[in-house]
Amino acid sequence: MAAKQGFPRTLLDQPALERRRYYRDYTIAHPHLAEVYRRLRDEMTTVDPGTLIFVCGPSGIGKTTLLHRVEQKLTEEMRVELEQDLNRVPIVTVEALSPETGNFNWKDFYRRLLIKLDEPCIERKVAPYLQTAEYQRQKQMFIGDRPAGAVLRHSAEQVLKHRRPVALCIDEAQHLASITSGRKLQNQLDCIKSLSNATGIPIVLCGHYELLVFRNLSAQLSRRSVDIHFRRYRADDKKELQAFKNVVWSFERHLPLEEQPDLVGQWDYLYERSLGCVGVLKLWLSKALAAALKDGGRRLSLEHLRKTALSISRCEKLLSDLREGESLLDEPKDAPHQLRVRLGLDPAPTGSKEVEKVAAPRQKTLPGRRRPIRDPIGAGQ
Repeated sequence: MAAKQGFPRTLLDQPALERRRYYRDYTIAHPHLAEVYRRLRDEMTTVDPGTLIFVCGPSGIGKTTLLHRVEQKLTEEMRVELEQDLNRVPIVTVEALSPETGNFNWKDFYRRLLIKLDEPCIERKVAPYLQTAEYQRQKQMFIGDRPAGAVLRHSAEQVLKHRRPVALCIDEAQHLASITSGRKLQNQLDCIKSLSNATGIPIVLCGHYELLVFRNLSAQLSRRSVDIHFRRYRADDKKELQAFKNVVWSFERHLPLEEQPDLVGQWDYLYERSLGCVGVLKLWLSKALAAALKDGGRRLSLEHLRKTALSISRCEKLLSDLREGESLLDEPKDAPHQLRVRLGLDPAPTGSKEVEKVAAPRQKTLPGRRRPIRDPIGAGQ
């Protein structure tokens, strides 16, 4: 049985920490990951400058793994070009951190972006357009020697133009929606859209379904954005269910244990507590491996899986969130017909209520003048 496992046999002589590190770093190019990867690569190289690409999926589906794979493949494919032009980078990936309190911290975002691009002297940046008299009026934007957000943004734009990455990827982009009531959600996305317009580089917003609040904020944004759905594996689809079982088999073979467990035989339990999300499954199996190694490291039992599985209440919460997100991205079957009816290309079905309702214009009255209403008359006076 052990001969069939896919991990290096020398790992069995290594300490538990090395085995856990090996399994943590192991990834698999499963069908959904490969499909989203191909779509993302195609969109990054064909979209017009200033386009936003939304990559949405449930928590624990493998979005961060996707971005790592894109960066790795682009670096390999552009190796010759990168060796000839040492100033260029293949792609830039930066995480949008959730603010501790209040609004999303744009200054911190631009600073992290500059660090990712290996830009020197970040805390000494000065925007040229702020010199002379204008510069003197902008001094209040500085706190000590630290530049203001406008200066950091200008520096980020210039560095992106100089480095010329294929795309700028923002992981955990749903944190951009972290705002207080004093700031409009539209302003948050306008900052990203303006950055893409100024640099001519497409921006990939990768995050949870909460990112969908940005999706249709305006007609202009809808026209200049692309949706890529990184979905989970569904148990009601035979092809997807078989793909999930294949993923389980691959993870099973690479568990660095003396005895290979029969995880495929427990596929329904694994699906139940991972909800068909490969990232959730991988994290769960990593925890179960740690528990097995602590107990001696020969085999991974069903008891190890049960101890490290998500609780029913957490699974219910995750399922509720992801089904809500899926409903926003999956169009109803009759959506094309409904659109044609509203455009007047197809007749509305008899008795339907597809006719657009036009609100009657409100009549304005001058201050102090009564509206024309009928006064009560009769015995009640």
